[in-house]
Amino acid sequence: MKHYLIIAFLLISIKSLSQDIKTENQFSLNLLAPSAEYEFSVSDNSTIDLDLGVGFAYHYSSITGENYGFYPGFEGQYRYYYNFDKRADKGKKTSENSANYIAGVASITSGKPIFGDLEYENEYGAFIGPAWGLQRVYNSGFKLNLNLGLGLGFNDDGDTYLRPLFGLSLGWLVAN
Repeated sequence: MKHYLIIAFLLISIKSLSQDIKTENQFSLNLLAPSAEYEFSVSDNSTIDLDLGVGFAYHYSSITGENYGFYPGFEGQYRYYYNFDKRADKGKKTSENSANYIAGVASITSGKPIFGDLEYENEYGAFIGPAWGLQRVYNSGFKLNLNLGLGLGFNDDGDTYLRPLFGLSLGWLVAN
């Protein structure tokens, strides 16, 4: 009986020391395209990610010269993380949602700059579509997020078009 109790105690101890593989809530600040991002868990493998920030555009032509603008934008994603177990089995980090995911993405960006002289003809541009991504949060708090996708772009003039999605975020995890 004594041996069974020792084995049970060891199994419970090992289980409590193993990584708890589930999504986490977290708040981060991104530097490459300045933004504030909040990701909150909706299930063990799924999150909603909300990002409010500023994008940059630059254009040069021989007629108008150099033009640039900083534009406000908002993006929302539903993310499903699919490789927590595989990463954990390899001994890789899974905390702070460090895993690969598939996502549904929706975003909207103003056509009028906060500052700068590059104005678009449209009041806004929007995007909706699927994406694949990876997110890594390192022990230092440094965060890397990459999104690749293809979806439907549209604007206030009623134009619709197929548009690629490429997103790269570099920043810091502030709180979780």
